[in-house]
Amino acid sequence: MNIRQGLNLAALLHLTGSSLFILNAILLAAPSSELKPTSSRWEAEIRAFEAKDIQHPVAPGGTLFIGSSSIRGWKTLADDFPGHRIINRGFGGSQIVDSTYFADRIVIPYAPKKIFLYAGDNDISKGKDAPTILNDFKQFVATVHQTLPKTKIDFIAIKPSLKRWHLAGEMKKANALVSTFTRGDDRLGFIDIWPPLINQAGKPRPEFFVEDGLHLNRAGYQAWTELIRPRL
Repeated sequence: MNIRQGLNLAALLHLTGSSLFILNAILLAAPSSELKPTSSRWEAEIRAFEAKDIQHPVAPGGTLFIGSSSIRGWKTLADDFPGHRIINRGFGGSQIVDSTYFADRIVIPYAPKKIFLYAGDNDISKGKDAPTILNDFKQFVATVHQTLPKTKIDFIAIKPSLKRWHLAGEMKKANALVSTFTRGDDRLGFIDIWPPLINQAGKPRPEFFVEDGLHLNRAGYQAWTELIRPRL
């Protein structure tokens, strides 16, 4: 049951004491993927992308990288994939639902032939579980393919990091669910970036991260590049 249905039920029950309890239960049970992100937080960044697009129009058929700060902070992205028309639309702190919410502004207009999405890291840190990550990714895919049915979409695995290692268990579950889902559609792919970022002790390699223990340094991005290049 979604929130709109819950409100209709509340009206039917006239919001008596017992019905208020029922309504609260409905709202708490509603998956986060049904809730719109707080778009105002990202509005300035999205408008900056749109202003850039006016000054430098993006030709269709390029390769779009979208998602959170691991994409935004990839300053050498275009240089790392020479010969490809790379579009960077990362906005730091974002979750999967944010990329879906703004798809009509920073995805669909570019008509990319290929999309690489990195998100889910912030989602899990905010309390979302693995099934919700999968559902949110499915919504992103559906949103894109509704208008661009031939566009290929690769999910870059939620990365292990020093700062969020305590969340590694849920990240692994989410990655496994998404990986399985992508196998059912030739237009989808999953890029497992865990192996090069993990040492022999099974922990994240410090030499691949900046001081905050969360974001990648140049060596970390080079490891990603080697895995992503064949997917282009």
